[in-house]
Amino acid sequence: MLLVLVLIAAASLLAMAAFSGGLRGMQMRAAAREVAAQMRFTRALAIASGQPQDVVIDPAARTWTAAKGRHGRLPEGGEVVFTGARAAQLGIVPASEGGLGAVRFFPDGAATGGRLRLQANGAGWDVDVRWLTGEVRTQRREVGR
Repeated sequence: MLLVLVLIAAASLLAMAAFSGGLRGMQMRAAAREVAAQMRFTRALAIASGQPQDVVIDPAARTWTAAKGRHGRLPEGGEVVFTGARAAQLGIVPASEGGLGAVRFFPDGAATGGRLRLQANGAGWDVDVRWLTGEVRTQRREVGR
């Protein structure tokens, strides 16, 4: 009976890993959720303080920096791509040119917009910031879509 339970548990773990993209997929998902949460925090701070606030992403170094000195690292392995609409206006070298990416949140709730894509093993996660509303969303993305 114990052997059957161990086999069922092992099969369940393997199935979960297959459906979630494995350990790397879980790391990418956790990182996307963390960055999204920090972007939401930064937006809320911009609204509350009445001052624009930035989230800066360095795809090459795999790091991010948000309001109030918050910062973190993105997982190793896979690809990190940032696409932003207004990086040049923020006085930084755009991520498309090997520099930093940034999303600026304004006191009215709007943002400059952008997308952070974390991908590995044929799938990934997008963190999208809508420019008009400043809304931050995460979603799973199959590579090629």
